[in-house]
Amino acid sequence: MTNQNSITKKTIYETQNRQVARYMKEHGPLASIDALRLFGCWRLAARIYELRKRGYVIKTETVSTKDKTFAKYHLIQEPDVGRIV
Repeated sequence: MTNQNSITKKTIYETQNRQVARYMKEHGPLASIDALRLFGCWRLAARIYELRKRGYVIKTETVSTKDKTFAKYHLIQEPDVGRIV
């Protein structure tokens, strides 16, 4: 991977991190299928991991239906102002 591709991917991930955090703050829980549809985010769990590292408190709810099991993420608390992405 070239340096330019690395910079581009980092920028995309940071943008998705902001979109995910903002969505959960304004609309509530978010599941992977919603993140894919809304933001083109294929790896919501990775974005949640990065947000948690930055101080966001996010609860994972495991949802089971007749056919599948998936995670739904709930924003519980944002980080201190100095740590926001």
